[in-house]
Amino acid sequence: MAPESATPPRCTVTVNHKAQQFAGPPHTNALDFLRGLGLTSCKEGCAEGECGACAILLARTDGERSRWSAVNACLIPAAALEGQHVLTAEGLGTVSEPHPVQHQLAEHGGSQCGYCTPGFVCAMAAEFYRPERAEQQVAEAPGPHTGGPNGFDLHALSGNLCRCTGYRPIKDAAFELGMPEPEDHLTQVPATRPAPTDYWGADTPAGAVGRFRRPETLSQALQILSEEPDTKVIAGATDWGIEVNLKSARANSVLAIDRLAQLRRVVQNENYLELGAACTLSELERALAGRVPLLDLLWPNFASRLIRNSATLGGNLGTGSPIGDSPPVLLALDAQVVLVSVSGERVVPLENYFTGYRQSVRQPDELISAIRIPMPLAARVSFQKIAKRRFDDISSVAVALAFDVQAGRITRARIGVGGVAATPVRATATEQLLLGLEWNEQSMQQAGALLSTEGTPLDDHRASAAYRRAMLGSALERFFAEQETERRAGS
Repeated sequence: MAPESATPPRCTVTVNHKAQQFAGPPHTNALDFLRGLGLTSCKEGCAEGECGACAILLARTDGERSRWSAVNACLIPAAALEGQHVLTAEGLGTVSEPHPVQHQLAEHGGSQCGYCTPGFVCAMAAEFYRPERAEQQVAEAPGPHTGGPNGFDLHALSGNLCRCTGYRPIKDAAFELGMPEPEDHLTQVPATRPAPTDYWGADTPAGAVGRFRRPETLSQALQILSEEPDTKVIAGATDWGIEVNLKSARANSVLAIDRLAQLRRVVQNENYLELGAACTLSELERALAGRVPLLDLLWPNFASRLIRNSATLGGNLGTGSPIGDSPPVLLALDAQVVLVSVSGERVVPLENYFTGYRQSVRQPDELISAIRIPMPLAARVSFQKIAKRRFDDISSVAVALAFDVQAGRITRARIGVGGVAATPVRATATEQLLLGLEWNEQSMQQAGALLSTEGTPLDDHRASAAYRRAMLGSALERFFAEQETERRAGS
């Protein structure tokens, strides 16, 4: 039972500029909370963050700037929104005074059945207000996956599914958007920090009391884990939210660490680059600004912008999934995992972190606080994700490569692989074979034969074991072909 001193079971969230009270079970997601308020523009399509029908806008402080971020309401616990500002499609405009995004979609016929439209509106509005967009306007529209003449990045809509296949008019509407007018009040994003939360409510089918906490400091979070090691830790909840929705997962204690300042730093020195485990992938992409080319290859292949606005590297490693997109890349970068508890800090090489299927060396009372990437970085890199869809899909095989070549010979080779074993793996045998070999197609074919034998791939609905081995075997040749194409283009 909740102690008498506990905060009453009620959270305050600012929704469409009006304070609203949430008093439901802690596992209730933001989508159900908002629909309960009558804001039915939010739709449930997939309940796992793939369709974008539930997209909303969330005001977030990002470094020195505040911005509207589009996120999946079906995954975020409503209690995690305490003290924050949320906009739905209803809060952007009205029938008589539509928002510019809504106006352009209507003008270009970008809404057919209308089910997906509010989600597109919110995702498009986040890009409309993106602070950097004015700096990225170009004279001519570049390729189909880079952006339009107004600086609009179509990848901002990659997590929104239109079942009527009305993508062409939606794209036209996006590329017709101008810049926000000076008097547009939404350009002034509320610079709010999520409130510390200690929220109680009936959580389990048996009626037991569940607790949702967002501590103010890392030490408070570690103390909670020390005393209650069964506590469920979440950041973006992009994995846990699916478990709640599709598998009816519940927890007696949930700990939100997504806004802890100590877990949100990006620090670089001469020895390593340290990435805070609670930084969202979108925040890391902006903060690094191209400093880690292999991560630049990862970002557009990691789910959608809606997911990357919530998901974290710490969460991706914490789930221990063998098909997570970031582990192969981090393995190729020789990354280390920084683990903290009330007993102190320890640093574990990522190649020693995973111990079995969704298992790791992390103890129940430990948090992933950061990921360290040793410097200097390798000069030649590649990330190859083999999936049924080009974007926003789970990989059948993922291969990350980081090489150095001097005087025509390979002096450094790091290969991270996912989808071919119970854990992400380093292809150490192939790495050893490559050292000292000439940088040519014959060497890649020789090493590729060995790479195809690393791991223990299985047959499943995504791919056969034979297909996975074939993809491994050809990965090095693809890498060589990519590098040679770039070399010729630059010469």
